[in-house]
Amino acid sequence: MYKVLIVDDERIEREGLHAILQHGIAEIAIEEAANGKAAVEMARTFEPDLILMDIKMPGMNGLEAIRHISELRPETRFMMVTAFDTFDYARQAIKLGVKDYLLKPSKAREIVASVTRVLEQIGAERQTRELLIRQQAVLNKALPLVETDVVTQLLFDHVHDVHLEELLTLLGRSANEEMFAMKVTLPEQAEHLYAAVKDRIRQEGICWIGAMCGLQIPVIVFRERDRSYRNQAVALAQAIMAAAGSGNREGWFVGIGNVYGSLHDIRQSYQEAMMATMDMSAPVKYRFYEDMPVQGTVRDWMDRQQERAYLEDVRLGRWESVLRSMMDVIERLEHEQVHVIQAQQRMLEMLWIASRLLTEMGMAAEKPMYTFQARDYRQFRAETIRMVQTMQQHYEDYCQQTSPDLIYRIKQYIEEHAHEDISLEVIAEWAGLNPYYISKWFKDQTGMNYIDFLTECRIEKAKQLMRDPDRSLKEITYEVGYHDPNYFSKVFRKTCGVSPTEYRKQLLQRHSGAKN
Repeated sequence: MYKVLIVDDERIEREGLHAILQHGIAEIAIEEAANGKAAVEMARTFEPDLILMDIKMPGMNGLEAIRHISELRPETRFMMVTAFDTFDYARQAIKLGVKDYLLKPSKAREIVASVTRVLEQIGAERQTRELLIRQQAVLNKALPLVETDVVTQLLFDHVHDVHLEELLTLLGRSANEEMFAMKVTLPEQAEHLYAAVKDRIRQEGICWIGAMCGLQIPVIVFRERDRSYRNQAVALAQAIMAAAGSGNREGWFVGIGNVYGSLHDIRQSYQEAMMATMDMSAPVKYRFYEDMPVQGTVRDWMDRQQERAYLEDVRLGRWESVLRSMMDVIERLEHEQVHVIQAQQRMLEMLWIASRLLTEMGMAAEKPMYTFQARDYRQFRAETIRMVQTMQQHYEDYCQQTSPDLIYRIKQYIEEHAHEDISLEVIAEWAGLNPYYISKWFKDQTGMNYIDFLTECRIEKAKQLMRDPDRSLKEITYEVGYHDPNYFSKVFRKTCGVSPTEYRKQLLQRHSGAKN
């Protein structure tokens, strides 16, 4: 059903047009207005799809009325119906978006044909708008999955440069903005508060929130220019604490890393946020990494590069390197004649960091603890080696629980569901494993990032569908699992070296040549 408003100061003209359209066009609702001012008021209540507007009217003329109505209802379309066939009026009407121009008098069939043509255009525009709304709704539903995947890949793996820029475009961010990481720790039995915490974080600022693992929630926070970093971080930490309610906040804690100027450095900020949560006994339930004491802690005897390498070794299961880092620290402590009991306390920090990383990867490691106070550095070394070996065994036992055929089944699952809004969280839930572990393990087993494999599946499917000339590239975009044709085109070009249009043209030319 289309709504048409006829605006003319001559009653006989209005009624004549009304009768012609009512008789010549089905499924049409028609109202009339006697002047421009009445047309503006009628547009508010009747909400017409099309207005047949006379130009020369007393008071507000047709062009003025179009300007007012266009501000109120940008989607309304106009046709000028007038006896004034002058270039100046026509030019102004075209600038205002008038779809057609009818002269008085016109034959009934010409009026019906012109109005029908414009209504068909309106119908096509309406369908396009509705399609875009549906597509945007689907995209909005998919964006949280994209967001959690990007957080996981940035903090625990690596997003290939082919995809990072496009993912950021989808999420409306740039890779070179200032940002920092936070690590939110929830107490035992508080998994159900994950959604509430996410809502609080989103209300407070522009953030990306990762999947919860081991009661830990990683967050990437984008800097706000109108307030300081510390003010922004404290407000966000307090908002997170508000999700705990007014009761006991034991077990809640937020670690806050330093600000960096690129997403490529955000993993360093997250590692700092993790270390800021080592001691959660403070009455204030948040801590900045930059507020941690330097003397007598990990920061005192490991520079940032060593710190980053150590964390990466733990994450990747390079236990020989982990142990070597610890022995280097012990050697330095002994050389500086630090008392063995104090040395044990410092080494517990390194062991705690390793244990926390394992927990985040789904390996619920026990809190490291020396079972006795070493009398000398020889005993201290031996006990440290034993504790690292225990962690290594726990790590390897967890990895061995993964059945040998699981990688095949995961790849098959991705291939079968690549057209859907698939994510690491979805795959991990299906496989019964931790998403961060899935990310690492998939890359270890296949040599490629999970996103790379998912993209490969989608692009190969798109290539197959392009063989059908009746399918449009936009249809193919949605059919293989993308929500934005521009995004699909960029990924396709970066993956295949040519645009989808060029690839299809070459494909169809080869197919035509083979037939001949």
